[in-house]
Amino acid sequence: MRKIIVSMTTSLDGFVEGPGREIDWHMVDEELHQHFNDRLRGMSAFISGRVTWELMAGYWPTADADPDSTPAEREFAGIWREMPKIVFSRTLPSAGWNTEIRREVVAAEIRELKERPGGDMALGGPDLAASFRALDLIDEYSVYVDPILLGRGKPLFADFDHRTALTLAETRTFGNGVVLLRYERDRG
Repeated sequence: MRKIIVSMTTSLDGFVEGPGREIDWHMVDEELHQHFNDRLRGMSAFISGRVTWELMAGYWPTADADPDSTPAEREFAGIWREMPKIVFSRTLPSAGWNTEIRREVVAAEIRELKERPGGDMALGGPDLAASFRALDLIDEYSVYVDPILLGRGKPLFADFDHRTALTLAETRTFGNGVVLLRYERDRG
């Protein structure tokens, strides 16, 4: 069965965005970007909310044509364009770039999607991740912790009423100080 994997960057104090929604503090260098490419290349779909999809669609479709793009950025542009995408939005009228729009998260539909053949699916965006978490649909959390304290902003995990047991599956420290903490859902 395919897994749904949340993959998010956070500050050490747990924020995915600063207080003004800024993400300019994300420390994605060539090593980290290549790691993302290597992980995402084998996925079967990108799943996101409207805000994340619009952010990605505003840059990645033509990023490989930018002469200032790094090799890893050029490679990711192709991965992003070719990868099937599912965007959850009640307001987005249409979406290009191999994207399907769904209006709401329905647990039975997501479970059916997980049962299809193919690679795992990458889930991005803290609000959508909260919806998936509430429905117990997330199998793995890959959290990339940047060495910065923001003090305030949008938290990765909003208030939630029950515990979720996880098992540490991997840690990795990148040369720029970012640390990957990868946890798998403890279903036993």
